Amino acid sequence: MSVSIFDSFLTTSDMIAVFDDQAVVQAMLRFEQVLAEAEAAEGIIPEAAARAIASVCRAPLYDINALIVAGRRAGALAIPLVKELQRTVALYSEEAATHVHWGSTSQDVLDTAMVLVTREALRLVDGELDQLAHRLLDLSQSHLDTPVLARTLMQPAQVTSLGLKFCNWAAPLLRSRAQLQALAERALQLQLGGAVGTLAVLGEKGPAVAARMAAALGLKTPDAAWHTQRDEWIRLGTEMAVLAGSLGKIATDLSLMAQGEIAELAEPSGNGRGGSSAMPHKRNPVSSMIALAAAARAPQQAAALLGAMSQQHERGLGNWQAELAEWPGLFLGVHGALRALNDAFAALVIDEARMLRNIDALQGLVFAESASIALAGVIGRPRAHSLLEQLTRKAVADGAQLVDVLVDAVQADAQLGKEIDLAMLRGLFDPVQATRPARRIAEGQLEHLRAMLAR
Repeated sequence: MSVSIFDSFLTTSDMIAVFDDQAVVQAMLRFEQVLAEAEAAEGIIPEAAARAIASVCRAPLYDINALIVAGRRAGALAIPLVKELQRTVALYSEEAATHVHWGSTSQDVLDTAMVLVTREALRLVDGELDQLAHRLLDLSQSHLDTPVLARTLMQPAQVTSLGLKFCNWAAPLLRSRAQLQALAERALQLQLGGAVGTLAVLGEKGPAVAARMAAALGLKTPDAAWHTQRDEWIRLGTEMAVLAGSLGKIATDLSLMAQGEIAELAEPSGNGRGGSSAMPHKRNPVSSMIALAAAARAPQQAAALLGAMSQQHERGLGNWQAELAEWPGLFLGVHGALRALNDAFAALVIDEARMLRNIDALQGLVFAESASIALAGVIGRPRAHSLLEQLTRKAVADGAQLVDVLVDAVQADAQLGKEIDLAMLRGLFDPVQATRPARRIAEGQLEHLRAMLAR
């Protein structure tokens, strides 16, 4: 697979190597080697033929660019590859060359090769996912009592716990991790069906050959060929798109909280990271940018996979080929996003003082609901609501803190003055105390999420 300069910018060298042209061709040759060895073990082809085939199943022996060009004419990359494999084996044994690719078909080769490279891609994704989830849960534990503004509809709402925010970022990642593991158990399976999925050439020994091949490759043995039954495979791909969306959610929040006017969080800087050539004061959230790019592309990639599912009869025309072309993009984007966010969270700057200043700048209005509930127990909900609305307007007009305006109003009212504990009332405006409901939720989630992470 050739990756454009712009794709390369948004992913990692590790994931590029997984879907590299040579890696895919080597996976195809691995299929041919294992097929020959399994057929020899079942007495279908001679042992000597299997050894001859296996000896030349090495991608560097072949001109991959020429194979790609030939594949365009042939309709599948596997066709010219098999021809070249046959030609190469014939250099050593013409008889052995007649047994290359025996009983298989081009889609068997390509699908199994994609399964093999996808398994490696999933391993890379899981490693980054594990690292990011650990970091988020550790940050959550450390910041259970750190007050931060919760924002709804892009506006300040109430005070929550930064620890809960980190916990809420981690939870979807761990759910996707569990889903990917479960889906991989079903989707990472051998493809072997022969021309129309019946293994007709292999006869009664077909299932035994498939079982041997699956064992050698470390894959699940399929119940039958899945040439045009793509449901398990596509579920795996679409879960990658869901993961991309969850990473985009984290990147969205992080980039918003890193805006200069908010400045509650910041990605690490220095050594050229996130700088601007024209504006030296800028601290661009480049990790968030990469994750947002992956999240922006994932819906179209997932849609292409779903659109390719309506494959014709026993072999798809155009749709299977579209699926093969789209498949790597999801993994390239997700791995790039995960690596970028791991870089950001490894040295995330958390400005707790700024979080408090942003809360204080709202003059205590974010605590109005708690104060209204406290007053409702004394004067009833309608009157309490009306009073808080009136006092809120006064606080805004006077540029005062709501707690001071409220305390003055309570002291001026004989009934309220007798029944309202001023210390309790002031406590309702304490940002740390306001985090307690969020802390309880986060603590409950943390135990469950750490258990998920340990699986």
